[in-house]
Amino acid sequence: MAYQEDVALMAHLMRRAGFGATRDELEARVARGYEQTVEELLHPETQPAVDPYSLLRYQPAALLPGGQPPMGNVYWLYYLVNTKRPLQEKTALFWHHVFATGNSKVDNYDQLLEQIDLFREHGLGNYRELLSIVSRNPTMMFWLDNNQNHGTAVNENWGRELLELFSLGAGNYTEVDVREASRAFTGWTFETKIPRLPYGRFPWKFEYRPEDHDDSEKVFLGHKGRFNGEDILDIIVQQPACGKFICRHLYNFFVADEPQVPAWPIEAPKNQAALDEMVGVFRDSKFEMKAVLRHMSTRTGSRTPASSTSSHRLRSWLERCALSAATRSRSPATASCR
Repeated sequence: MAYQEDVALMAHLMRRAGFGATRDELEARVARGYEQTVEELLHPETQPAVDPYSLLRYQPAALLPGGQPPMGNVYWLYYLVNTKRPLQEKTALFWHHVFATGNSKVDNYDQLLEQIDLFREHGLGNYRELLSIVSRNPTMMFWLDNNQNHGTAVNENWGRELLELFSLGAGNYTEVDVREASRAFTGWTFETKIPRLPYGRFPWKFEYRPEDHDDSEKVFLGHKGRFNGEDILDIIVQQPACGKFICRHLYNFFVADEPQVPAWPIEAPKNQAALDEMVGVFRDSKFEMKAVLRHMSTRTGSRTPASSTSSHRLRSWLERCALSAATRSRSPATASCR
């Protein structure tokens, strides 16, 4: 009986930290131990990367899908289903939910897939560093119009979403802060692209234009100075609201459903004690995502029986597709999506 409980617990971990596993994989992981499995998940470099050439052999159009979403979707789903680095892929999906962009405006799936690669590479690293990298990402710049943010004509789209959706949450800044943050990111843009014909699309590349940057004094969240974008990010991550906002996103995605994000300013977390622990780890580790995810996997409700209502989470269709493929050789009992 104890052994079956160990298998059930491991299945629960693999659904949370990845997209499930077969019975044979679960038994092998149980033999290695729970803590060792957690460390393996947190260090994806110890496992082989997905081989894209097997996909391209049969679907060559997936290499550079351009404006064709179906082939871009095929490319990403191929990674989700075949990965030996499940937490890396799950974390990339998490950050895509937070730093949301889409082909409806970007009209360039090559750039969207490049952004997913960014989340794979940096998603398990330091949150402050990830903010800086995303701030320079041309896909995000185009999505939120920072290429139209000029020293003489400020566009507030990126500055507002940076504070509201990516770091602090509504209610933790003022309209003045939005304006001042936006001014600090003037001059952050991307190079003009080479025309598509005759060779096809060329990738965007970040470019800083100092002559287009507003270098005058700014007042942001109580701080005064001639701030640039990096200064703004340094101030943001030091705000108590930042850790609470990011950790609540993590809890909502990996542990159990929370209310919709717009309700967070008025609705308390379902498990305040667990969230407080996560925020403490986030702060003490200087914003290291591995430290928070390790804590979540070993402490915060991670060993709650899968049948408990506290462990329920409604999965996206993409997660369900990946889970179904990863568990296709498992019995119905162990292939539960809870």
